[in-house]
Amino acid sequence: MSAQDKFQYYISQLSKYPALNKLEQQIQVPKAYGVLGVGAIFSTFIFFNVFAGFLSNLLGWGLPAYLSLKALETPGHDDDTQWLTYWIIFGAFNFLESMSKVLVAWFPYYYTVKTLFILYLILPSTRGATVVYAKVFKPLTSQTKTSSVPVTSPAAPHSE
Repeated sequence: MSAQDKFQYYISQLSKYPALNKLEQQIQVPKAYGVLGVGAIFSTFIFFNVFAGFLSNLLGWGLPAYLSLKALETPGHDDDTQWLTYWIIFGAFNFLESMSKVLVAWFPYYYTVKTLFILYLILPSTRGATVVYAKVFKPLTSQTKTSSVPVTSPAAPHSE
């Protein structure tokens, strides 16, 4: 599949969103241009650290919150698992970030890297939240389960 075919596929996916269709009719600008323009402005603000903390957290909360609510309405559990693992990782990441504000201030392009990481976690093509959970969090929780749960033998039958 060529890059142009992929681009056309993603443009066709924009038609699924009624708000974009309505906006396109009102302002007479193709929705693909609007999405690309907003994406370019968003990326520029993040890159040049203009409202970068707010914008990266907005991206990390807004879209996943909407998709999590949609996932609750679907009959399958695959998307539920994706978003539950996302929220675990996003919460842990934000907790660690709040603990290390000094390091964040000294790390150039921190919010650019954070935004790319959030996109990796969110995008269905990468399923990053599932990957990070399987490689980082699952081993931690399985070690905790095996080491903290005492093994007891079954009780012997009591005879009177």
